[in-house]
Amino acid sequence: MQRIIRVISSVVRRAPRIVIGVAIGLTLLFGALTGQQEQASGNEGFSPDSEEFLAAQTIDDVFTSSSEVAVQVLFSSQSDDLLTADGLRTYSAVRRAILDSRASEIMGHRDDGNPEGDIEGFLETVLDNAEAQGIDINTIDDPSAKALIAETLATMPPDAIDSFLFSSNADKAAMTSPSGLMVVFLALSKLPDDPNQVELQAIEVDMQQAIREAASLSEDVTAEPFSFALLFANQGEFTSEIGRLFAAAGFIILIILASVFLILPEKRSMVALAFGGFTLLAIITALMVLEVLPIWAPLAAIILIFGLWSNRDKGLRRSVADTMLAFVVIMMSITWMNGIGVLLGPKYLGIIGKFSEILQIVPILLIGLGVDYAIHLTSRYREEMGSGSDVITSATRASATVGVALVLATVTTAVGFLTNIFNPVTAIADFGILATVGITAAFLLMLTFVPAARILLDSRAERRGEHPIGEQHDVEDRMLPRLMGSLSVFAERVPALTLSVALVAGGLGAWGLTNLDTTFSFTDFVPQGSELLVTFEEIQEEFGGGFGERTQVLIEGSSLATVDMHNALMESHDNMLDTTNVVVLDGRAQATSPLSVIDSLARPAEFGGDPETFSPEFLQTALALGLQPDGTVPPGTDVVALWGAAEQAAPEDWRMVAAAENDLIRYINVSVGTQAGEQGAPQLAEDLTNAFMPVTDVAGVTAVPTNENIISVGVIDALQASQVSSIILTILAAMALLVINFTVESRRPLLGVITILPVALVVLWVFGAMALTGISFNPVTAMIAAIAIGIGVPYTIHITHRYQEDRIRYETPEEAIKSTMTHTGGALAGSAFTTVAGFGILVTSTLTPFQQFGLVVGYAIGFALIAAVMVLPSMLILWDRWHRRRGDAVLDASRLLEGIASGAAD
Repeated sequence: MQRIIRVISSVVRRAPRIVIGVAIGLTLLFGALTGQQEQASGNEGFSPDSEEFLAAQTIDDVFTSSSEVAVQVLFSSQSDDLLTADGLRTYSAVRRAILDSRASEIMGHRDDGNPEGDIEGFLETVLDNAEAQGIDINTIDDPSAKALIAETLATMPPDAIDSFLFSSNADKAAMTSPSGLMVVFLALSKLPDDPNQVELQAIEVDMQQAIREAASLSEDVTAEPFSFALLFANQGEFTSEIGRLFAAAGFIILIILASVFLILPEKRSMVALAFGGFTLLAIITALMVLEVLPIWAPLAAIILIFGLWSNRDKGLRRSVADTMLAFVVIMMSITWMNGIGVLLGPKYLGIIGKFSEILQIVPILLIGLGVDYAIHLTSRYREEMGSGSDVITSATRASATVGVALVLATVTTAVGFLTNIFNPVTAIADFGILATVGITAAFLLMLTFVPAARILLDSRAERRGEHPIGEQHDVEDRMLPRLMGSLSVFAERVPALTLSVALVAGGLGAWGLTNLDTTFSFTDFVPQGSELLVTFEEIQEEFGGGFGERTQVLIEGSSLATVDMHNALMESHDNMLDTTNVVVLDGRAQATSPLSVIDSLARPAEFGGDPETFSPEFLQTALALGLQPDGTVPPGTDVVALWGAAEQAAPEDWRMVAAAENDLIRYINVSVGTQAGEQGAPQLAEDLTNAFMPVTDVAGVTAVPTNENIISVGVIDALQASQVSSIILTILAAMALLVINFTVESRRPLLGVITILPVALVVLWVFGAMALTGISFNPVTAMIAAIAIGIGVPYTIHITHRYQEDRIRYETPEEAIKSTMTHTGGALAGSAFTTVAGFGILVTSTLTPFQQFGLVVGYAIGFALIAAVMVLPSMLILWDRWHRRRGDAVLDASRLLEGIASGAAD
């Protein structure tokens, strides 16, 4: 560690201008790359490589060119009754608006080019009946509309009424319903050059605007479309939210950095000005967070206030310089992280995926961790300058002392984050890699760009005979260091009791970990209050997910066109009739497969078939090949010929359900209409798996149900399976590094264990707090072990390293821990308060995971500070006393002094 610091310090001291030039050049390069960043949406990035996710990928790859998507339109009535003349007219107006919109460009695949065949809804049959009777719905009154609706519904199957019309809040006896559904089916086969669904989103957005305009003519009825493409089409809301949070966190931390680095002028009247200035900044920042003022308002206020101050006192000029230098370096490290992330992404190296919603947290994380680096380095530099050392010696000695701790903290934190690469959730693995890149960038810039800038700026003042700080810097005279120093009384007088209380709290935290709920929904990253999210939740609540929910069952095998497979698939179709949450109409499960295509071609109208799809020629061929009236085939049937005839008769429909490789059918896509929603997804997956057991009983054949909600369940299962192992792996990896370091540095490997144990307690305390406050374990909070280590390890390392130095200076451990707490403890408190302020802004987010993340990180920082200034000092005192009772030397002073001296000498 010390060798690394010596090399860095030597380069900075000898060529500060080159160091600054290289840093700026790399920042410009990485900034240019940031523009190539690709954003993920929906489940993309969150899904583990489960069989459900892989099945969905296979369906997208094999069947995308011929599949369809459904857009649901939720009609709602303020008077809680849609079955009125106004409801009928609004439905008709929305229907016409859809047909006149761009959506008609990709409709008509179900009814020989007629777009109207791709619209199904709760009043569709009523409109057909009105047209057949010559009724003008534009002049109809409510009683006549009620009569027409009742007459039509009497001819409809009860299951169709339940699926399309009545919500869970409907009154069937009174024939009223507060809401109803329309489903519009769009053919992706008509968009062959749109693999990323950009054009589809544009078409759906156009349809959305048309629907809203049509429904706006009614004072009682509203119509809101919903689809996943629409839900994630407008990334502007999410981007705007991230921008607001990032700007607010940056400005708040800028303010607090200024207060931490503030060197007060001699005139006491300036104290009032300082207090008034920071109060003004706090008010401006609060108004900015509430979006009353623009995001640049706090920055303008800071520049104005510090500009006025710096003209009157050179100590204030130092405050401005230190604040802005730290802030600029943090922004540079974020730019490096984003640029390197693009290089690691799918456009270049392909090590990580697209930037998912979770990765947007990393810049805010870097603000917090970067501040910690800046405060410790600046505090030590000022301490050295205050002791009378020159600029170069002070900068070098600060790097040789605090820098060594920062190297160890950076490496340990990076290892903690990198353990996430073993997480089955891809977004969390990418988070670990990108956070490591950002932390490393912040470390390099803090130990190169910052001292190089200080050497250039402060050496000029030194050559003019001016002290760069302007006054002797006495840490012990400041309030925060004094307060932290006073906490050493716990370690000095009751270390065993302090440690016992911490362990008991850790036990309670372990209990909390075992009682955490694990949750995940792809809608978590949609801002609360979004109209589309509200529509989605209403569909989930009132229609069990809605009629537009489709669940695919991917069937794979080496050759599926066999008698056994055909008959097994027929049996599975029959099983779905009794499967909960599978939509059944006219006594048949609403599912498309090779058998549904064959049935539509072979069933005459007099037996319930569709005259538009019935093919007498195919029926004759199928009967000749052995097709039975019940849809099965006898042994010896040439199924390849039968299925080939169906493909020839209905090629578009066939490509939706079957795909071949090397002239052998390898894949079947059974698309099932379901109504399970998010809550019922686990049971639906299990029920469909059971329904398709006849298929999986065929040798070499698999069948996997999948949809967005089932994949979400897979994310939850992956998180539950990995949560404990991830925590243990992260802590053990960090402990191993610390043990190795302290063995080499001071021949005290136990110091590594002592330094990491308080952090392990922090992780448990955080989980206990999560359980008490009802925060679930999800893809965002699942990273808390790495984050707690990322925050806690630097805190404890700084305490342990400073204690080693102070133990050599002072005769007793009590004096040493008092000095450590006063100097390093004060810097830790300042860092903690700053980081809490930065992350605390996340609590104001409209995104639930970010709100939870802000709270959880607040817990982690607060507990990390408590562990560092109360638990770790108690453990160090007990460890020190144990060595003295044995008659051992507590530390190898010669090795420690040699490392510090050599760093300063270089």
